[in-house]
Amino acid sequence: MGIFFNIRKPRKFEHKPIYFDPDKEALQQRVEKVKRELGMTEEKDYRNEIKGAFLEQTKHVRRRGTSFERPGNDRNIKLAVAMVCLIILFWFLLTGIGLLF
Repeated sequence: MGIFFNIRKPRKFEHKPIYFDPDKEALQQRVEKVKRELGMTEEKDYRNEIKGAFLEQTKHVRRRGTSFERPGNDRNIKLAVAMVCLIILFWFLLTGIGLLF
């Protein structure tokens, strides 16, 4: 069967980082570890910085402002009104009662 059909094996994922220096990374980790042991670094709480960063970067969230209402509410109302209008129109057409005809 392998003669008639060209069955290839899937390629394996091989990611080789371009700008990665393992020696430099190991040195930085050792330096950070020593600084933490000596108490030279202060532990920062990045949660406060990260919390608003995403909201500031997205245009559609900024446009909404601080209101956290569901964005589809007015769309649902418009859809419901359109459906009611179509149902009334089809009812008039099917019953033979013309609107202005």
